Amino acid sequence: MKEIQESKHTETTSANREDEIDLIQLAKTLWNGRRTVIRTTLIFMVLGLFIAIFSAKEYTATTTMVPQSAEGGSKLGGLGGLAAMAGINLGSMGGGSSIPPTLYPKIIKSISFQKELMQTLLSIEGQSGEVTFADYYLEIKKPGLLGYIKKYSIGLPGLIIGATIKAIKGNSTDATLASSSDEILSISMEEKQLIEILTAQLSLEVNDKDGYVSLSACMPEAKAAAQLAKKAQKLLQQAIIDFKIQKAKDQLDFVEERFAEKEAVFNAVQVKLARFRDQNKNVSSAVAQTQLERLQSDFSMASSVYTELAKQLETQKIQVKEDTPVFTIIEPVSIPLEKSKPRRTIILVIWTFLGGIVGVGMVFGKEFFVSIKDKWKEEGVNSTNES
Repeated sequence: MKEIQESKHTETTSANREDEIDLIQLAKTLWNGRRTVIRTTLIFMVLGLFIAIFSAKEYTATTTMVPQSAEGGSKLGGLGGLAAMAGINLGSMGGGSSIPPTLYPKIIKSISFQKELMQTLLSIEGQSGEVTFADYYLEIKKPGLLGYIKKYSIGLPGLIIGATIKAIKGNSTDATLASSSDEILSISMEEKQLIEILTAQLSLEVNDKDGYVSLSACMPEAKAAAQLAKKAQKLLQQAIIDFKIQKAKDQLDFVEERFAEKEAVFNAVQVKLARFRDQNKNVSSAVAQTQLERLQSDFSMASSVYTELAKQLETQKIQVKEDTPVFTIIEPVSIPLEKSKPRRTIILVIWTFLGGIVGVGMVFGKEFFVSIKDKWKEEGVNSTNES
């Protein structure tokens, strides 16, 4: 029994020694390759410093709002609170025809929304007047140093392909899109590029728990970022309002059309009755009396329909107002004072850390390949000796 315990103790001690030897060997390998680690870290540090200095500036304007329905409380009553405590969202069940906030990102990414947002007027430094978002990125905005490097290195194949396609097709693509039906949305290649820019610069965050929506817009200039965020907020609110009151608005338009028709009929019958009375003041014949009664009956009927439609028209106008959603602006759009990008310190730290990791990986990778190479040579020598 004592011999078994001593054997186990010896095995444990040898295993610990092997671990210590491995750690010492790893530390020794890392120390021998310290120049590689330091050199790689410095290279990445310089690269990160270059990126941090020459990255384009960006300013972010943010607004926070709470969409509120005019319908009042939820039709689910106390079940909504119990479901919320259980982590279940029943918001979409109590509404009706309103758009749930989870679909707001789909709205701002729609083609119609972004095409309208492209026409946002922006105040750009150095320009005499306001320019649209589309004109700014197509005619005024120039990429920085990193933008040119990316454009003519990674993006060079795309430039060549695009230039080739444009030379072959000419303006036929734009002409085809422009001649399409008005009921079908279409975009040109330039608009496609602008949509990609807008998608990257416009973001929307929906907080289901607290019930608020945050909309952010990024631009190279502070005032332009605020203007873009304000325009996006107005377009989003209008899209939600239009969807919510669409049914009531259609009914209002229908009632207005019928009201206009019956108003014309009422006025015509009223004039006809007045003229008949003026022309038959001293006539007491049965035919005239019958005609007068008929005209009075038509007038009463037209007056009744006209009055009823007038009531419905006012009721429907009130209904449209009641159905219109209300937005409470918690944080209005303001011109940002500090740039949001680039965060030079974070960029420098990340690239320095990445350089250290790459340097350590190079040292151990080199050691690994050397060991593999030596083992390969040993296997070759052994096979030769055996043969």
